[in-house]
Amino acid sequence: MKILFAGTPAIAVEVLDGLLQSGHEVVGILTREQAPFGRKKILTASPVSNRGTDLGIPVIEANKISIGVAEIIRGLGADLAVVVAYGVILKAEALDLMPLGWYNLHFSALPKWRGAAPVQRTIEAGETETGVTLFKLDEGMDSGPVVAIAPAQIHPNETSDDLLERLGKVATSLINAELPGLFAGTTEVKPQEGEPSFATKPTRQEAHLNFVLKAKVLANRVRAMNSEPMAWCNLDGDSLRVLEAYEYLGSAPEDLEIGVVTKHEQRVLVRCGDNTWLELIRVQPSSKNEMSAKDWLNGKSGLVVLS
Repeated sequence: MKILFAGTPAIAVEVLDGLLQSGHEVVGILTREQAPFGRKKILTASPVSNRGTDLGIPVIEANKISIGVAEIIRGLGADLAVVVAYGVILKAEALDLMPLGWYNLHFSALPKWRGAAPVQRTIEAGETETGVTLFKLDEGMDSGPVVAIAPAQIHPNETSDDLLERLGKVATSLINAELPGLFAGTTEVKPQEGEPSFATKPTRQEAHLNFVLKAKVLANRVRAMNSEPMAWCNLDGDSLRVLEAYEYLGSAPEDLEIGVVTKHEQRVLVRCGDNTWLELIRVQPSSKNEMSAKDWLNGKSGLVVLS
């Protein structure tokens, strides 16, 4: 049986490699078009495109399935498509190109966190459980019937990058386990159950740390926004990136105003809402390299207030 693989980011490369290592025949790759990358905005191919080129697999770069793209896909003779973060909602004409359908691996337990950023939103919400869902694509956004859900725990202090890497391995195992049934036509799909929630891609403003909020909320936000778009706050008119920070549950230091930074028992703490404290571990000042919060604070004099 022949597979069309559709995906764009680095996490999709892991699943692609897993399919090939398990002996499945990938006859073509569908990925998004080259996009500007870096400060110089250089047009850059996606990680999946680069991997496909390295492997000698035909690569189709397309942000929509035009008539011409559909003809190329049809010519590959694939039986079904495996999709991992391709980034395009497919219409009926495209879905009809695969005799056995398009099957998407989504990094949440659907219908929770439909959309572009399920891992980030799951962590931001402070949840401790998640999963990978394999479902059959329809014309909606992550709304198709479910093949299977592989549950996964979220580890304490795990960042979005950490969790996504782990879920990539879960996704690879899940698709390899389910493909024989999909090819044989014996797999039953079931409608999603429960109230959906939605995971829009976080903006830079949403990554801002407002210290009026409780430290636990801010700690989750730091984990969720690492490494993109990265949590940050204001300091004397410049931005300070916060790469790693945790809720501090020890004895409270002196009572300070919200946003004030203090050193307490060799820890760098920020006063937050409801008399809670956020411990800063790693930060990156504007136009500088990342450093430990202790080294950063040692380089400061006078009262340090974040906002």
